[in-house]
Amino acid sequence: MTLIQKFALGYFVVLLGAAGLNYVPGITDDAGLAFGIFALDLFDDLLHLVSAIWALAAAFLGARSSKIFLVIFGALYLGDGVFGFFTGWGYLDFGIFTNPSDGLSFTLFRVLANLPHILLGGVALVAGLRFGRHL
Repeated sequence: MTLIQKFALGYFVVLLGAAGLNYVPGITDDAGLAFGIFALDLFDDLLHLVSAIWALAAAFLGARSSKIFLVIFGALYLGDGVFGFFTGWGYLDFGIFTNPSDGLSFTLFRVLANLPHILLGGVALVAGLRFGRHL
């Protein structure tokens, strides 16, 4: 298994964990916020699950499929996190289409709410572009 396939497999594990956050006792508070920061609903869980399955399939299909996954996934999730800073909502869950913009904010809450997608997306995009150059 190549390094880029291992990255895709790692994303399978991380995204599967994200899909299961709502189902682990103690992770969500009384308001339904995971870690007291962000709400994850069934749509979010399914999005993470489908992304995890995509990562797993890419890892087993080969290095080129893993590169494609990492670049597309990375761009989508990174963009979603950036939109979160500018509007308070992402586009992957259609939040920017169903909620009015809260405006640009770099408060601790906004940073913590968007950091997972920025980190996951950024690392995936860089890994896909860097380790997939020869593919």
